[in-house]
Amino acid sequence: MSTSAVNSPSKPTTPQRRILDLDALRSFALFGILVVNIGFFASGYTFHQVHDPAFTSLMDKGVHWFVAMFFETKFYLLFSFLFGYSFTLQLDSAQRKGVDFRWRFLRRLGGLFVIGALHAVLLFQGDILTTYALLGLLLLAMHRVTARTALITAAVLVGLVVIQFRWLGLSGMAAFDADAALAAGAHTTAALAASPATVIMEHVQALPHMAVALVGMQGPVAFAAFLVGLAAGRHRVLADVGAHDRALRLVQWIGFPVGLVGSLALADMGGTSDVYALSMVILTGPFLSAAYAATLLRFFQSERGARLAAALAPAGRMALSNYLGQSLICAIIFTGFGFGLVGRVAPAYVLLIAVAIYAAQLWLSARWMAVHTYGPIEWVLRAVTNLEIPTWRRTPAPARPAAAPGPASGDRGGVLKVG
Repeated sequence: MSTSAVNSPSKPTTPQRRILDLDALRSFALFGILVVNIGFFASGYTFHQVHDPAFTSLMDKGVHWFVAMFFETKFYLLFSFLFGYSFTLQLDSAQRKGVDFRWRFLRRLGGLFVIGALHAVLLFQGDILTTYALLGLLLLAMHRVTARTALITAAVLVGLVVIQFRWLGLSGMAAFDADAALAAGAHTTAALAASPATVIMEHVQALPHMAVALVGMQGPVAFAAFLVGLAAGRHRVLADVGAHDRALRLVQWIGFPVGLVGSLALADMGGTSDVYALSMVILTGPFLSAAYAATLLRFFQSERGARLAAALAPAGRMALSNYLGQSLICAIIFTGFGFGLVGRVAPAYVLLIAVAIYAAQLWLSARWMAVHTYGPIEWVLRAVTNLEIPTWRRTPAPARPAAAPGPASGDRGGVLKVG
């Protein structure tokens, strides 16, 4: 890395740089989650693990394949890893300040659970926040384990989930009824297009199904990612990315081929309705998520990468507000809360809408965080966590004194470097 890159004002090397990388990664995960979640708003068939029969063109199938190959089951793992890593930073911060971390964290989890429950009922039955709140209790109980124990536990959890799905597949207990799924998809699509009350009722009726999926797969795998983040945080792996460049390169070399093999099985075999493909991607998905993260972290160390990280980071700093905002926008576009376009937009346009929403969030987040200390929902959650009213707006920086006149413009020694 060149000296100019290190000294660049857009690429700080202090602990702020570590936070910037984390926030940029969180923002990237936010985009991947949106690409997957928007499909549940755009079509009621997605929830029932089938594609809308109204969209069967080659383009439609290609978009479904692309999303399954590169997005499904990968980005919530990255988000979960960052949750575990950030947990260690919060713990250290509480210890430095001499405050009781346990009760603060429990209040935070309580607030997160309430927000997630409202989100699941009102906007999106696939909410992950309630799961994070419950798993956070386990993370708190295990926060003293060694990094080695955390990694072993994570591997065992993933292995048990894979064995479970392989057993279900071999026993025939997970036989998929495509006709029933299509009928259920048509019903859900009609319900989501109806009145807000009908939308909410559909969400409530879907919660037991979501609970089974969370207990059987997403919950254990997300907790495994928590533990990997906990282990990484213990060793401050992201505190100095440059010092771990060799390890990150190894993650790329292993993660991409292994992860893409599982993703190819998922994309080619019909998605999550096929338990063999699902078990494959559960086993290999963490490798691809790790490869994504390693690639971005290494790229962030360059000048161009630092500029990208700076552009992504504001959205990551208010990720909770943006996550809920994505659901609100999608509900207005696709469900009976707004335009009711569910089942009427082709997959390619759905993907473009996701890109447009994320781009708008990047723009809005940068402007919001320029004048506010926290995102709006983050502000509420922090108030609950600390039992205090947090600072709402940033304090303007004091004006700099006027620079003394420099030498003539032809003398480069007189150029004032601002930054």
